[in-house]
Amino acid sequence: MRTLMTGGTVISMDAAVGDLGRGDVLISDGVITEVAERIDAPDAEVIDAAGKVVLPGFVDTHRHTWQTALRGVGADWTFPEYMATMHGTIRPHYRPEDVYLGNLLGRLEALHSGVTTVLDWFHCADSPEHADAAVAGLKDAPGRSIFCYAAGFMVTDGSVEHEIRRVRAELPADGLVTMAFGLRGHQMTTMDTFAADLRLADELGLRSSVHFVSDGTARPIAEMHAAGLLRDTTTVVHANGISDDELRMLADAGASVSVSPDVELKMGFGWPMTGRMLAAGLRPTFSIDDCPSAGGDMFATMRTAFVVQRGLDGSLNSRDVLEFATVDGAKACGLDTGSLTPGKAADIILLRKDDPSVFPFTNPAGTIVAAGHPGLVDTVLVAGRVVKRDGALVGVDLPALQARLLESRDRIAADAGIAV
Repeated sequence: MRTLMTGGTVISMDAAVGDLGRGDVLISDGVITEVAERIDAPDAEVIDAAGKVVLPGFVDTHRHTWQTALRGVGADWTFPEYMATMHGTIRPHYRPEDVYLGNLLGRLEALHSGVTTVLDWFHCADSPEHADAAVAGLKDAPGRSIFCYAAGFMVTDGSVEHEIRRVRAELPADGLVTMAFGLRGHQMTTMDTFAADLRLADELGLRSSVHFVSDGTARPIAEMHAAGLLRDTTTVVHANGISDDELRMLADAGASVSVSPDVELKMGFGWPMTGRMLAAGLRPTFSIDDCPSAGGDMFATMRTAFVVQRGLDGSLNSRDVLEFATVDGAKACGLDTGSLTPGKAADIILLRKDDPSVFPFTNPAGTIVAAGHPGLVDTVLVAGRVVKRDGALVGVDLPALQARLLESRDRIAADAGIAV
């Protein structure tokens, strides 16, 4: 099966391929096989990309997708309020079917806005049935997803090995939905428990993700370094307040970092660490975090990170930001995507250039970062399959799913005693 995209403005995110003012992209069996000014492939299905920008899909390296039904509820929350309300008051009323709908609609939302890969940092694992429902929601959405299972979130000790092994056995590494391990971290549990969890991730061949922040006195990364627990397969989420020497430790280990600029700023974590990470030799990646508190699209996330860092020290340019959202995010997830490189999986989005909000599209990278929005996303492909065409998700009965999500939201809110 071959697909040819023709006549688009190509932003490849690959220095060897370059950008093309007018270019074609050929896909064979879900893989990019050629990128050039003109490609002759008479047997291929043609997607007319004229008047559009062709670029890799966005990669979200940390999203609590199960919370989708409570969108906007936490717009004014501080982090302590988020923990107390979302995890203390609301989460106990989530049933497996609520998790399923949150993950399914949240993943469809991400696809709709051009996010072809989401790392779903799942910390609503109140039963095995909750975890299975979360996986089912991801599988029923046609995106590339990583189920990052935090089986022991808010559990300070005790083994989670059985549950991690159970889910790992059901999620092989070669599908569109794969698995990672959401570590508790030694700021939440003991160093011994953290080390045991990390050893389990190593044994099962799982990448890992862990939340860390510092008030300027805590040194969690140095403690990991001293214990021999830094890995090139680990992503540190947030990292606000982490010292410069600890950032260099992460860089030396080949670890990755995930920045959630909207949530970090509004919840009081501190300034996003984007610029300091670059200075330390790290390539930041981006994440939405949670939709009750922030918007769910990568355009807004890129713009916040860009504007804030420019205001702090002017160290960022728009091309950097676009790389964080694509090729750097894919690398952090261990994926062979994120750029329009022959041999990579064809996770591709097409953005409209004629929308009045971005016309004329003079500087593609700059326009995407400074003025882009989900309304520009015309077409989305995942592994070469068209999942959004002409601005609409393919094969999705969105009104029916939205009605079910509203029922779920209303029941959760009523049981939790909160207003929606």
